[in-house]
Amino acid sequence: MKLAVLGAGAVGASVAELAPEYGHTVTALADSSSAVVDPDGVDVANALDRKESEGVVGDESPDAALSANYEVLVEATPTTLGDAEPGFGHVKAALERDRHVVLANKGPVAERYGDVRELERESEGTVLFEATVGGAMPVLSTIADFDAEHITAVRGVLNGTANFVLSRMAAEGLEYEHVLAEAQDLGVAEADPSFDVDGTDAALKCVIVANVLGDGEVTLEDATVEGIRDLPVSALELAREDGRTIRLIGEVDGDAVRVGPRLVPENAALAVTGTRNIVQLETTHAGVLNISGRGAGGPETASAIFADIGRLDG
Repeated sequence: MKLAVLGAGAVGASVAELAPEYGHTVTALADSSSAVVDPDGVDVANALDRKESEGVVGDESPDAALSANYEVLVEATPTTLGDAEPGFGHVKAALERDRHVVLANKGPVAERYGDVRELERESEGTVLFEATVGGAMPVLSTIADFDAEHITAVRGVLNGTANFVLSRMAAEGLEYEHVLAEAQDLGVAEADPSFDVDGTDAALKCVIVANVLGDGEVTLEDATVEGIRDLPVSALELAREDGRTIRLIGEVDGDAVRVGPRLVPENAALAVTGTRNIVQLETTHAGVLNISGRGAGGPETASAIFADIGRLDG
């Protein structure tokens, strides 16, 4: 299929680079200030080299990518809150042209789910967004396969940065600030880690799950969110004495979304370590399903995007 890729960060770049391996052609690639368009296929390597050396991928405006010849718009720009712009506008523009949309950007389906679905109903295009929840993990497709009506609750560890910090604090007895600095040195945490350590990222993923399960209009404002900044290492030490540990857990129960530090048994499935993620689906007939894997990363998230494109092409 012909793809227009918006976003030239880790995810967008991985999608553009890996597209031929999956049998697709990138006809447009854009970052926040520029675009390169070629109906016969963009020279992705050249565009990304130029991005690194000059800060742009091409000579055209980003709008040129939206109006290019493509079948699927891959929206991989940074997640924004509130009105979810410019991501929502990109979704709208593609659907109004009856094109499909595959999202890595959480904003449109976390903050304006109802609006996205309304636009989709009026279009010949379809919106899929597996990559918005759990990176490479097939969380949303598993929910779809089992049918949302048969999923009674969802919980899990949905942020690798926060999990890395808590794992290291527990294993080494180190304070939060020390481990966060280590995570930043390793590239596991951003220079501004607020989105991750304050629980916002995990909450957005849970909001998306709540919307899928209830086909509703839950937003971040509806979620109860607590992060890990103020968690002392002594709390983890006390937990260990009782055979438990602490993880940042996101929970979806009906329309209720909660994220915060929770005590879990040390050997429980939810006690994943490092940057690993896990999601537990409670089902009506199949018990509890555990889905674990890499919840972030360029190639990992790109794999979920290509899975969605494959569903559109099937």
